[in-house]
Amino acid sequence: MRVADNWKEYTILDTSTEEKLESWNGVRLIRPDPQIIWKTPKNEALWNSADAHYHRSSSGGGSWDYKNNKSQRAWEMSYGELKFKIKPTGFKHTGLFPEQAVNWDFMQDKIRSAGREVSVLNLFAYTGGATLACAQAGASVCHVDSSKGMVAWARENAVLSSLEEKPIRWIVDDCEKFVQREIRRGRKYDGIVMDPPSYGRGAGGEVWKLEDCIYNLVELCSQVLSDEPVFFLLNSYTTGLSPSVMAYILDSVIAKKFGGKVSSDEIGLPVKSSNMPLPCGSTAIWQR
Repeated sequence: MRVADNWKEYTILDTSTEEKLESWNGVRLIRPDPQIIWKTPKNEALWNSADAHYHRSSSGGGSWDYKNNKSQRAWEMSYGELKFKIKPTGFKHTGLFPEQAVNWDFMQDKIRSAGREVSVLNLFAYTGGATLACAQAGASVCHVDSSKGMVAWARENAVLSSLEEKPIRWIVDDCEKFVQREIRRGRKYDGIVMDPPSYGRGAGGEVWKLEDCIYNLVELCSQVLSDEPVFFLLNSYTTGLSPSVMAYILDSVIAKKFGGKVSSDEIGLPVKSSNMPLPCGSTAIWQR
């Protein structure tokens, strides 16, 4: 497992019974996590001091139980020189996936060691963690997400990180349709990172199911890679899509065309109470 263990302002304090207790720059949140099937004893003093608790509903979704005002408002958190706005949202999220920092570090290293200008396409780009990491390392970035609100949030994060003047294109669009247009325009990228949802429905009622669509999307994206690409990074939070399956796809499509090597693994975060890593998703990486 590749563990994002360089955080100074984020910590998983404890985990038990399908929940995790986290500290987000001093704000403590309890959020559900179905992978936490263990029932280890809780340090009740820690758990009872949480600022907010997300409860799932038996009918689907859920809601936050706020213990004080500070957890209802947005606050900031840093990863090195990158800064992010954090705020609990309607579906347990906070606007950031801290485990992705291990991938930010990887991409920054590849960009800085490339010895040339690097352009990166970030698909399903959410609030811009990968976008800002790549821009900070010196890449030009095209940030694409279908949610206008998420792109606006990402732009706020760019301002917080003093990266608003960097060469970033902010695009609100369907990712697959955008790539198809980029192919017709003849635009190329040296790196691609994507974090597609497990399931979704487009504006026209189109159904997106990751297992059914991911191979075709990777194949499509291979057509916008430059002649000498640097990396292709594919994330998944879908339990049915293993790291090895994603690696097989990248090997079959990207490595077959460009050579290089493919690796894959779970990514995770350290848990303070146990000194063990919590698995938080999977990543497959092609690199030259």
